[in-house]
Amino acid sequence: MNDWPEGREDGYGRGSAGAQPEGARRMRHVRRQQPPRPAVPPPARRPGPPASPVVPPQQGRGHDTYGGYDSGYNTGQVYGTPAGPGGPGGPSQPPSGPGRPGRTPGAAPDWRKRIKVGSIVLVSVLVVTTVSTYFWADSKVRREVDLSKVVERPKEGDCTTYLIVGSDSREGMSDEEKKKLHTGSAEGKRTDSMMILAKCSSGNTMISLPRDSDVEIPSFVGSQSGKKFPAQGRRVKLNAAYAEDGPELLVRTVEHNTGLRIDHYAEIGFAGFANIVDALGGVELDIEEGFKDEKSGADFKAGRQTLNGEQSLAFVRTRYAFAESDLQRTKNQQKFLSALASQAATPSTVLNPFDLYPLLGAGLDTLIVDKDMGLYDMGQMFFAMKGVNGGDGVSMNMPISGQRGGNLVWDKAKVQQLVKQIQNDEKVTVRGQ
Repeated sequence: MNDWPEGREDGYGRGSAGAQPEGARRMRHVRRQQPPRPAVPPPARRPGPPASPVVPPQQGRGHDTYGGYDSGYNTGQVYGTPAGPGGPGGPSQPPSGPGRPGRTPGAAPDWRKRIKVGSIVLVSVLVVTTVSTYFWADSKVRREVDLSKVVERPKEGDCTTYLIVGSDSREGMSDEEKKKLHTGSAEGKRTDSMMILAKCSSGNTMISLPRDSDVEIPSFVGSQSGKKFPAQGRRVKLNAAYAEDGPELLVRTVEHNTGLRIDHYAEIGFAGFANIVDALGGVELDIEEGFKDEKSGADFKAGRQTLNGEQSLAFVRTRYAFAESDLQRTKNQQKFLSALASQAATPSTVLNPFDLYPLLGAGLDTLIVDKDMGLYDMGQMFFAMKGVNGGDGVSMNMPISGQRGGNLVWDKAKVQQLVKQIQNDEKVTVRGQ
């Protein structure tokens, strides 16, 4: 059926009179007329969600063949909607990322968020580790000394004072360890070293009390019996007070002969001392003059060197190799303890559980303290020992004025001045031997 008027020749389409079609440049665009369609009543709508638009099937060159109707699909328009990114007639947007909504492919990671999360995790681990370490260490401390049994005590001062004692206890040591450390096999325990550590805002002071110091045994209450023993004017060596009735009588004797109140007591035995040094990996020390002693096992040459546990114990116990005997030994003890504290009280040790746990475990089993001394007080004591080597620290022996029957007699005037300066938190100017 021919849709064009009969006999029309306009040079276009099948009405052209020529044998060959004219070039495209001579064609004029003629809009095709849509043939009338039979009226079809619209179907009844059913309630429900609106149907999605359906794109009509494409045939040939993109034209709807129904009655020659040009749907316009080849021009990028479908049902009057412009084609474009995201539109019904255009290409869809690429996905924002596989499995990660909202993230552009190839985008840099959010490091601020990662650092924040990592910081929270790290802080949580440190808190848990610190709390766990605290309760673990606190359970191992032996609080056996009751300072409430000490009678007639001096007034409290402005500084915090510690009586630090090194005993010759062989508790827990095997025969092989006793032989190795040259401790002997004597029963019981005696004081091998005694010193007062004063922690003051004006500067820390460490005062060694020679074991041969001449002192008076005052009245006291027995730590075990609870019986009161009157003063008899007995004068003995200081270490005899410990041997007679233990730490409580030693504290009572030190307070009576100095006039200085002792706030805390700490004692460690041979084994604990050596184990702490070994757990730390040794202590570096500069020995000014070499010495040798068969009784303690000491054999040192002059110079800087690292001492292990066995060597350290020999260093602090040697007395017979020196002309000053016990006075030189107390100087060596102060020097060593300050070096030990300086090397142990570092961030790399305190904040590293792999170093801190072995260090605490090595010494806490043999550490004996008073019942009121907590881990915080122990930490303060330890850092005060380290501070003795600082610019404001003082390390000294108790001032000596002479001897009496082989015992060392204290200089009373200097002792009183020293005690007064510590009680009032003043800079210590007194010096001993």
